[in-house]
Amino acid sequence: MKKEFTFTIKSICLDENYHPSDNTRITTNFANLARGDSRQENLRNALKMINNSFNALAHWDNAKGDRYSVELEIISVDMDIESRGQAFPSIEILKTNIVDHKTNERIEGIVGNNFSSYVRDYDFSVLLLEHNKNKKSFSIPDNFGELHGKLFKYFLNSNVYKQNFSKAPVICLSVSDNKTYQCTENQHPVLGFEYQPNGSSLTEQYFKKMGLQVRYFMPPNSVAPLAFYFVGDLLNDYTNLELISTISTMGTFQKIYRPEIYNANAVAGKCYQPNLKNSDHSLTQIVYDREERGQLAIEQGKFAEEHFIKPYQSILENWSAQYAL
Repeated sequence: MKKEFTFTIKSICLDENYHPSDNTRITTNFANLARGDSRQENLRNALKMINNSFNALAHWDNAKGDRYSVELEIISVDMDIESRGQAFPSIEILKTNIVDHKTNERIEGIVGNNFSSYVRDYDFSVLLLEHNKNKKSFSIPDNFGELHGKLFKYFLNSNVYKQNFSKAPVICLSVSDNKTYQCTENQHPVLGFEYQPNGSSLTEQYFKKMGLQVRYFMPPNSVAPLAFYFVGDLLNDYTNLELISTISTMGTFQKIYRPEIYNANAVAGKCYQPNLKNSDHSLTQIVYDREERGQLAIEQGKFAEEHFIKPYQSILENWSAQYAL
């Protein structure tokens, strides 16, 4: 008989008063901002950037550029393996909501946006590193990402997800700095011009096991394409305002964390290769520690190994063998 896991969803508002919980991965974009002496100013400035970006993209019937604001919810998903109340923080994502100040309407946005997972930290920062330790050539472990992918799809198919969210998630990430992207003639009014990569990245392969496909678009007012991971039809399953809520939110985070790419002073050309060593970029008024983020990813991966992978290894292996990708 197939094992059933239990999911619990919690929601908290991401505003200037936000403090990360003990179960939040500190490398997560919004959590990393909400630390230290500049935490409140960081959050205030980031939210202002998101609202300005949203209004610049949703410019119709918006002459003063202040019609909309974006409210963000942090969605934390805990998973109970043995139904004994011992929950593990499995996934954390963002949900956007749009406030139309002209009509006083609150519009549901997109869930997903930022994606946070301790098990992904384990896969990339523990398992992958140990697999390639002292090896001359890089390789990927057998079944890499399969457990994580199955757990994610199991959550999307759960009654808990369907009861809380009306549409499938869209996750928006940075492009890969070891790929080249070619601009196509395909242009969407909100997503902008589509780009095609010259090959598949490890991140693409990992997210494919989660049931997500990817397309690359450079929205208006942006200087580099973004990677949009989704289920179904990205261009037709979501409204323009929904898409803008994701673009403005994740485009802002990328300007903060990847300024060399997303706050560059030159716009990506027809043939584009991202460069994390690009010195011709501007910095935002937001403080964060990139080096600390890299170190914490390893710590968080080991946390997942200690509190999830090892204690439940036999249960997870048996469940994974029965659950088809």
